[in-house]
Formats: sequence, structure tokens, C-alpha cells
Amino acid sequence: MKKSMYCCLAGLLSLYANAQVGIGTSSPNSTLDVNGKTTLRKELRVGGTSTSAGNAGLNGQVLVSQGEGLPPVWKSLNLSFMEEGQYKLINSYLSSDQVGITTLSSNVAGDTIYKNNVGDDITDTSKGKWVEIPGLENNFTIKNGKNRLTYQFQTGVEMKAPVATTSQNIGFACGVFRNGKLVAVRPDKIASNNNTDKEGIQDYIFTLSYTEQNVPVGAQKVKLACRKIDTSNVLSQFAIGRNVSNTNTVSNAFTLESVMKIDVIEYVTYQAN
Repeated sequence: MKKSMYCCLAGLLSLYANAQVGIGTSSPNSTLDVNGKTTLRKELRVGGTSTSAGNAGLNGQVLVSQGEGLPPVWKSLNLSFMEEGQYKLINSYLSSDQVGITTLSSNVAGDTIYKNNVGDDITDTSKGKWVEIPGLENNFTIKNGKNRLTYQFQTGVEMKAPVATTSQNIGFACGVFRNGKLVAVRPDKIASNNNTDKEGIQDYIFTLSYTEQNVPVGAQKVKLACRKIDTSNVLSQFAIGRNVSNTNTVSNAFTLESVMKIDVIEYVTYQAN
């Protein structure tokens, strides 16, 4: 009788030492297998031993897996967690160009179109004779209809008057076209100022910044184009995004290159489980 009791006790101890506990399941797959929701009323500790309760981590840290067979660890991650209702930068597209536009130079009159409207077609010459800077074209896809597209364009503009001692001017405009339709435009003017020291050459920095909201979902093709509005002397040389001549010592294509940056910012939403 005494021997049988010892055998039963040994069996129970063995079962206890190797048991798997299941909550919400009759066939647990690990030491503790919980099939259902879990509520923690206090801290979660990891890395504990028979003599230590383990590490509860620091405020703001997250629990990171180290892979199979290794305990998880607390990590401080440099991540920006976005709340629903905020806007998040999804992608930025940056392009540059040193070819520029030289076809609007001497012996080319302005198109005399002084006003533009959103939606003007880039190929409609009655709305201006637009010349594209091909190196600044960008293609991307919008996935969330609640968004903001920010366009930032900067370029050098240069003119050279036929006579260095005579002041001349050229009016021009540059615009952003999305899928062939105008979404942003800025007109401007460059003037030579009796510039004998630079042989009649005048440089200028042109900037266009604009934010478009709620662009439709789908593929987008963004182009940058400029046009010549008017000129005080049709013989004045004119270039956008490069120098008017490679023989001058005043400027070059690098100093006057064009840069285009597009930021795609979308509204943060979360799907309910």
C-alpha cells in the first residue's frame, strides 16, 4: 500500500512538471496557451527567473521579438506613431534638370497670354505656348482620396540684352500640370539693368510653391512647363534652367539648374477589427 502511494505521487509530480495549461482550449500547444482576450491589470515583465520577477521596461518602450527560442526584449524605437485624423508623408519625389528651356530665346515673340486658369490643357496654344522641362516629369499613384500634394519648383532664369547698356525685360510664367491639366502657375519678369559688367546678362531665381488638396485616387503624371509672355526686345536671349550661352563666364547650367520636389501626404485612417 505504501509503495503504491509513492508511485502515484511520483506520477503526479511528473505530470505537473511537464503539463501544458490551456485557457479556452482543451489541447494547448505551449506551456500556457490562451485562446481568447487577455487583460493585463499591471505591468508585463519579461526575462524573469526563479529568483527575479523580470523587466517591465520603460515608459514608451515596445516589446520586440528576438526570434524562436529567445526571450523578447524591450526596445526604444525612433518611430513616429500617427493618430487617426492626422496627415502623414507617404512619398517624396525629387528631380533635377540642367537641360532647361532654350527654345524661347531670341527671335521668339511672347504668346501674349497674361491669364491662366486651373484646368488649362498643356497642349491648348490658345491658353499659352507651354514648353515642358522633360527632366522634371514624375509619375506616381494616389491611394487615398483625402490627401495633399505639395509642389516645390525652383530654377534659374537668364537673359541677355542685345545691347549691354540698354535695359530690356522679358515676362514669363511657369506652371505645374497634373495629367496634362494646369494645377498651379506663377508669372514673373526678368529685366537687365544696363549691365555692362556682365555684358548685358541678368540672372534671376524663380520659385513656385503650391499645395493641391484631395487629388483623385489613381495614376498621376506631373509635368513642369514654362512659356514666354512678352518681351521688350525680340532679339534678347532667354533661357530657363540653364545659361543662355556656354561661352560666357557669368554662369553655367549647374548654377541655374531646375529642381522639382513633390510631397505626397495622405490622411491617416485605420480599419476597425
